[in-house]
Parts: sequence; C-alpha cells; structure tokens
Amino acid sequence: MMRQALAGMLWTKQHYIYDVYDWIREDVKRGPRNEGWLHLSSADIICMPDKWEYPWFAAWDLAFHTLALQIVDQVFAKHQLELIQKPWFMHANGQIPAYEWNFGDVNPPVQGLAAWRIYTNEKVATGKGDRAFLQRTFQKLLMNFTWWVNRKDSLGNNLFEGGFLGLDNIGVLDRSSPLPLGGTLEQADGTAWMALYSLNMLEMALELAKAEPEFEDIAYKFYEHFVQIASAMDRMGLNDDELYDEEDGFYYDLLRLSDGFASRLKVRSLVGLLPICASLVITQAEFNLFPKFKERSAWLSRRYPEVIGNLTNIDKVGIHGNRMLSVVTPEKLRRILSRMLDPNEFLGEHGIRSISRYHKDHPYVLTLGDETRSVNYEPAESSTGMFGGNSNWRGPVWMPINFMLIYSLFRWHSYLGDDYKVECPTGSGKFMNLQEVSYELSRRLITIFTRVNGRRAVFGGTEKFQTDPHWRDLVLFYEYFHGDNGAGVGASHQTGWTGLVARLIQITSHGMFEFPDKPPEEAVATAAASAQ
Repeated sequence: MMRQALAGMLWTKQHYIYDVYDWIREDVKRGPRNEGWLHLSSADIICMPDKWEYPWFAAWDLAFHTLALQIVDQVFAKHQLELIQKPWFMHANGQIPAYEWNFGDVNPPVQGLAAWRIYTNEKVATGKGDRAFLQRTFQKLLMNFTWWVNRKDSLGNNLFEGGFLGLDNIGVLDRSSPLPLGGTLEQADGTAWMALYSLNMLEMALELAKAEPEFEDIAYKFYEHFVQIASAMDRMGLNDDELYDEEDGFYYDLLRLSDGFASRLKVRSLVGLLPICASLVITQAEFNLFPKFKERSAWLSRRYPEVIGNLTNIDKVGIHGNRMLSVVTPEKLRRILSRMLDPNEFLGEHGIRSISRYHKDHPYVLTLGDETRSVNYEPAESSTGMFGGNSNWRGPVWMPINFMLIYSLFRWHSYLGDDYKVECPTGSGKFMNLQEVSYELSRRLITIFTRVNGRRAVFGGTEKFQTDPHWRDLVLFYEYFHGDNGAGVGASHQTGWTGLVARLIQITSHGMFEFPDKPPEEAVATAAASAQ
C-alpha cells in the first residue's frame, strides 16, 4: 500500500503551462479571471492534486504533497516547495497563488510547516540539514507572512479572517463572500494557521541563528507575534468576544457585525481543533543556545502576565527540561480532546471527522436578517452545491488535517510525558498517553486502505473492487473518506495529499515515535525532532 501511495504521488507530476498574460490577451472573451496575476507564467513540472480530475496546482495541497514526496525524492520535494515562491509565481505583494481558477483566493499558509519538516526530517536522517534551502525559503516566507498580517487582520486585533481557506462548506456562512449583514468573520482556523505560521518561522529563525546570530532577533519578533495571536484567541478575564468558549471548552469562529454585536458561531468542526496544531517544542539544550532570546522571552512573561496567562508559554518546563509554546494549555487540550476522541462527535473508525457527528441530530441554525442557514453532519458527499459544492467538509475524514493532529499530539507528548493521559475513545474507560493516541489515530487512518476481514474500507460497497482478484489489491487514494465507514469519496484515482498515509506507515512501521535504546533526554530530543 505504501508503494502504491508513493507511486500515485509520482504519477501526478505534470508539465503545467499557463501564461496568464497571454491567456487573457489572446481571448478577451475568457474574462478577467486572474487579471491581477499577469506576471504568472508557468512552464514547470508540478505535482497535481489529481492528474485526471484536478490537473492544476493548489498551494496548500502542494505543501502536503512534499511531505510525502520527500520519502522517495528529497530534491523534488524541496523544488516543489520553492517553485511557487519564485518570482513568476509569487505576487510582488507577497501572496502565494492559491489555485488556477482564482490565484487571488487564500489557502492556509502551510508552506512554513512543510519547509521546517522537510529540513528537520533530512537533518535527522542524514545528520545535516540543508541550510541553504532553509534560508532561501525563510526569506520568501517573510514576504508572505507580512502579506497575511497586512491583508487578513482587518481590525488589527490579531484575529485573522482568511476567507475560504480551502475548507469549502465547513461553515454556516460562505466565507468567500461578503457577510449578509456586513461585518467581519474572525476565523478560528485562520487565526490558528497564523499562530502556527509564527511558530514555524520562529523555529526556522532559531535554527538559522546557530550560524548567523542576527536571526535571534527575528526569532524573538515571531515569538512576540505568536504570543499576541494566542492571547487574542482567549483573553484572560473575558469570554464574550473571543474565539475560545470557556463553557464549551472549544474554539469557534466569531461573527463581529458593524454595530458592535459579536457572537461565536457554535459549529463543532475542524476549525476548533486546529489550535491544537499551533505548538512548538524546544529542548533545554537548544534553548540555552540563545541567551538573548531566552532573556527577552522571560522579560515578556514578567511584563505581561495577563497576556501569557491563557497559553502554554516557553517559560514553563516540561519533562526532561523540554519547553513548549502552544495556543492551548494542558487543561484546554484535555477538554478539546474529550470531544475530538468521542465516537459520538469527531472520532470515527477511520480518523477524525471534519464536523462533529453531534450535528446529525442537532443541526446548527443561524438566522441573519431574512436568511436562515444551517449546518448538518454529512459524512459523504455534500447534499448541496453551496460554498464549493463537490468538496465536502461537513463530516468526511480528510487526510492532511488528521496528519497534522497526529504530529501535534506527539509534540505534546514530548512535553507532557507518559503521565498525561486522556480517555480514548471518550467514554471507553481506556486511558492513553498522547503518543499512544497518535498511534491509535494513525492506525485508524491506515485501516482505510488495509484489508480487514477480507474487505478494504476504502472500496465501500463496490463489490468488484472488494472481491475481484484483478482489482482488490489496486488501492485507490481518494480525496476524502466517509466519516462513518471510511469509504472513498470525492476525486480519485489519486488525490495528492492522501499520499500522506505513506508517511504515517513509515513512521509507525519504523518506530520513529520510540527510541528505546537511547537515554531519556536524548530519546525525547530525537523524537521531538522527528515529530517536527
């Protein structure tokens, strides 16, 4: 199965030719689509989301593609990540093009995440990271980060909008269109992505500072920005116009109207789980390498105790001296996981659902003016064509977000250790540490494709694929998967980011989460590096 997943990744390479200026000039009837991207001129080999159904690049898809591709072609993985940062792709204002039908739309900023993990995985495997690659990427991402701050925080309060962000119909409102009564939608996912982006840039800056000390100041700026974003999501002593709901123990989008009215949109979805992913772990040995950063971060903690009070700050030491930065605290994490690991909410037999199953019997309904809209749990294809239509984020399991949650929980384990346990599944009476939860989630995703009792979940009720000896071992890697039974849904044969399952197989089969032959301190450091 791992070989088939990686073969599919390689198969989706395509020579992508699109010169926006020539396209618009040659046929004005085609309209003004992408008219703000006249500089974009591609004649490059790119890994497509799906060579049959989606034969074009998508920025955040491509970032996840590289995490799978690095297993078999490290050079190509780095090339793909750098390609869309080239001058003939990246806008002069720093925006990264989203996808062919609207380059100006906004995808989650996951390029920093991909760059850091590619660098770290290569360093762990070979003993030496590609610093030139890291520095080139860091410089371009500085421009993109600045674009996000200037364009997607309209109120200047460190709560980000972002819009569509690749999640199609996950919300009760169309996030790509103006709100029915005006105002601003401050998004839990957009803000979590930016908190994570800050941490990715912080990690890269500290790594570069080992040889070039001037990067230590830049690292501190990203630390400070992260603290501002994280504290804005849940301000100490307040609970009426922020993203975290203390009563529910969950994060929601916040609708802020022009008359000052603010209300959380209480849809239990992936947007409320993503803050878990905004986390960083640094060992004590690494922390001691940066005395200026250490001094300034301590100063910030003393100066603004009310700012850092509702997040996990770097001054709090965990097991083996490890330190952590995270949007959530261990207490908040426990509350969020109680929902995430509940079979009646997010935890399916084959991964974490995109919306809680709670909404099957309890639809979320919102009335704005004369309009009433609702969100139901829909485990397979979308029941309507609204907000993107063919890609449904109202129940199915999506590989990339599951992948991120698995890695994030492992990072949390390297800080909290074996003594921090949660009930998994919720209500089962069985308790696991977070490394064990990571393994359990990985197992559930992998069993989408493996044969259990003679059948593969991915094939659903298609008997020819289940039983025919000529077809039953030809695994299809769909775009997403049924939230209850794991059947493949959406595009196939190969949608690129589902190839991430190869990375999960590699991790679990090689025991990369465990280092029994090393002393505890070294084991934790190595494991933390691998998780990054």
